[in-house]
Amino acid sequence: MSLTIADVLALPGLESMRLRAGETGLDNGVRWPYVAENSGIAEWVLGGELVFVTGINHPRDETNLLQLLEEACERQVAGLVVLTGPAYIQAIPQRLLDAAEAAGMPLIEQPYSLKMVLVTQAIGSALIQSEQLGRSRHDVLERLLTGDYQSLELLLHRATQLGMPLAGYWQVVQLQLEGNELLFAQGDAASVEAQLARQHDVISRRLRQFSAGLPVQGRAGQWTVLLPAPDAVAALTNRQQLAHWLNPLNLRLAPLKLFIGLSAAAHPPAHLAQAQDEARQALAAARRFSERAGLCVYDELGVLKLLSGVRDRALLDQFLNERLGPLLRHDLHHGPNMMPTLEAWFHENGNLVAAAQRLAVHRNTLTHRVQRIEALCGLTLDNAYDRLDIGIALMIWRLSA
Repeated sequence: MSLTIADVLALPGLESMRLRAGETGLDNGVRWPYVAENSGIAEWVLGGELVFVTGINHPRDETNLLQLLEEACERQVAGLVVLTGPAYIQAIPQRLLDAAEAAGMPLIEQPYSLKMVLVTQAIGSALIQSEQLGRSRHDVLERLLTGDYQSLELLLHRATQLGMPLAGYWQVVQLQLEGNELLFAQGDAASVEAQLARQHDVISRRLRQFSAGLPVQGRAGQWTVLLPAPDAVAALTNRQQLAHWLNPLNLRLAPLKLFIGLSAAAHPPAHLAQAQDEARQALAAARRFSERAGLCVYDELGVLKLLSGVRDRALLDQFLNERLGPLLRHDLHHGPNMMPTLEAWFHENGNLVAAAQRLAVHRNTLTHRVQRIEALCGLTLDNAYDRLDIGIALMIWRLSA
């Protein structure tokens, strides 16, 4: 649980602080207060700070204040607080208010009569309390998701005391951000780390809006969220909202990509561990099967449910090796050729023209490869049972890729 700009403005003793612009950013999380003493802040903030601008150590004319706002937006600070009074900054320029409103950056006015030590003490104490409460709430939710508890009744009672509305039925969502290695290949480590931190923060903020007041579990590019889902209709709405958010997000994130897996609907608190396992299976399918477009629901898995339920991985590997082992060994020594060909043929339901177009090869080339596949594996692609085995083996191959 994080302290937001709205929470700061509601703290006892800070009533004279007044939001002047950027109301849309009231839910921004405040990581720490920072008093700006230099002409700029870009070098001194990491994101999430509530930046206080006094004018005591550096003149703050309109140009400088606009510069600070621009840097605050670039560094994704939580908000700006401008101290006003007769000695330094007499009033907040209208251009600054307009620019902050347009950017959605909370801009707060604080009178010099309100002592900074009282403000920072109030915010620091609230941050500590918020962190303690957040840890307790995360602990309760983690226990529910892992099934690590002795008494469900006592755990739900604790959740109620912590202000967690867990009564009802839920859908678990698992998310994973991938592509870090591609990002690090494009720039220096420090700038990439900063970029990743900003992307994680953007995703976390949006997930908190989805999460109905419950904590978002997450670290290192992996998140778990609970969404209300009493029935299939609510689950479909959840899927549509996440897909609507995911598709344009991945275009902006490239080369990073976010994948999402959702459990089935209508899980009561006692079954959240099962829901978590379902979401993990759906996430694996979203990651391994490109046709899923980065998102999959457990109910959409079909035969993958059976494969995911096989706990002895050796059985799946044995089946894959028995059916497609010669192709895997061929591609290992000669480059990926036979397996992509078989997969394209299978996806196009045996249509040689469509499969050739998918692979960007001539139909005669594809025909030769298909004959080679049958010879290597001893399978007949026209045989319904062999095709069934091929489909299952391809799924196992994708899940293990």
